[in-house]
Amino acid sequence: MELPLKIDKAGSTPPFEQLRMQLLAAVQNGALPAGTRLPTVRALAGQLELAVNTVASSYRALEKDGVIETRGRSGSFVAATGDPTTAQLQLAARAFAERAGQLGVAPRDALAAVRAALDAG
Repeated sequence: MELPLKIDKAGSTPPFEQLRMQLLAAVQNGALPAGTRLPTVRALAGQLELAVNTVASSYRALEKDGVIETRGRSGSFVAATGDPTTAQLQLAARAFAERAGQLGVAPRDALAAVRAALDAG
């Protein structure tokens, strides 16, 4: 599988971080859906003209964040849970809703509080 990835070797962002961010973005925007098998570390390193350890570092960071999972000799895949950002957002929303309920806050007032917080930035 050839992924449309570009690494700016002269850029200030390290190549492993560029790769990590591009793969994460591809998962988040659906270009790499859950279950997609990723190229081997060696194959992707060859495609991008990077050191094997650079690609391996990116894969390890993504695995630590729950974005991808390694299945031994079968390879690395986009995690079945999909986008970890969405999962974390859902956990935070559930915790907020539970706490708002404990405080006796009406749903519309809780939503207004969230909107105000988001608008405040």
